[in-house]
Amino acid sequence: MATAYEVTYIVRPNFEETEVDTKVEAIAEALRTSGAEVGEIEKMGKRRLAYEIDDMREGYYVVMKFNSDADQAKELKRQLGLNEDVMRELLINLDLD
Repeated sequence: MATAYEVTYIVRPNFEETEVDTKVEAIAEALRTSGAEVGEIEKMGKRRLAYEIDDMREGYYVVMKFNSDADQAKELKRQLGLNEDVMRELLINLDLD
C-alpha cells in the first residue's frame, strides 16, 4: 500500500542552478523508476544553513512529496545518504496521525 512521504534535502552549494535542477530531476526519476508516484517538487533555492556542514555555510534546499511503499522510501533515504552531492536529508511520513 502506498504511503505519502515528504523528503527535504540539501544539495551542495557549489553547483549552478541548472546542475541542481538536473540532480533534483535525477532523484525524482529514480523514485519513479522504482514505482513511486512523485508529486510536488519545490526548489527553495540557495539558503544559509543553520550550522556549517562540511565547512559549507549554504546549500540548495529541495522539498519533494511522493507516494510509495516503505521499502522505496527507505531506499531513497539510503541513496540520498550515499549521494556526495546531498549534504543532509530528512524523510517524513505524512500519513501518520
